[in-house]
Amino acid sequence: MTRTLWHCYSFVMAKLPILTYPAKSLKKKSTPVQKVTSKLGDFVKDMFETMYDSHGIGLAAPQVGENLNILVMDVRKEETESSEQKNSNPICLINPKIIKKEGTIFYEEGCLSCPELIVGVERSQNIIVEALDAEGRLVQYNLSDLAAVCTQHEMDHLQGKLLTDYISRLKRDMYRKQQIRVRKDDDDTGDV
Repeated sequence: MTRTLWHCYSFVMAKLPILTYPAKSLKKKSTPVQKVTSKLGDFVKDMFETMYDSHGIGLAAPQVGENLNILVMDVRKEETESSEQKNSNPICLINPKIIKKEGTIFYEEGCLSCPELIVGVERSQNIIVEALDAEGRLVQYNLSDLAAVCTQHEMDHLQGKLLTDYISRLKRDMYRKQQIRVRKDDDDTGDV
């Protein structure tokens, strides 16, 4: 079954600037968080605000210029009584590790750091992820479908992997040229 993961795009200024491809720093592998502090908690709040302002469902710290193993997400759950109403489900994962994977699912994914690019990616359909939360407590989540896909997508960012890594070299080169034309004044471009 094919499903679509839409990270909607917005021209509204968010709390933190979101880096876009081909920014070199998006390809850097992130480092583990050594200690969860109140300053880090404020950063997580800013990440959530940025994600919500950008109409995304997930955001990793490297996307806002911090190469730390932190991601936030909010894959809203639909209520059974009304499909128009959705419940917020904000999750912060610090130093996340997938400890179990099951099944496969194919999603067409978008990304706040790769505007206008939609790529079909095969992911694990069900995962168990372990991490620290924004208060430094050890947490574990059983995630399925869109929540599992979103988590794996954001964890790719922590490893310096982008949606562009799931397409051919030719398509990647064409997309890179297009993005450079769009952002000629950005000086953080380079071969990624």
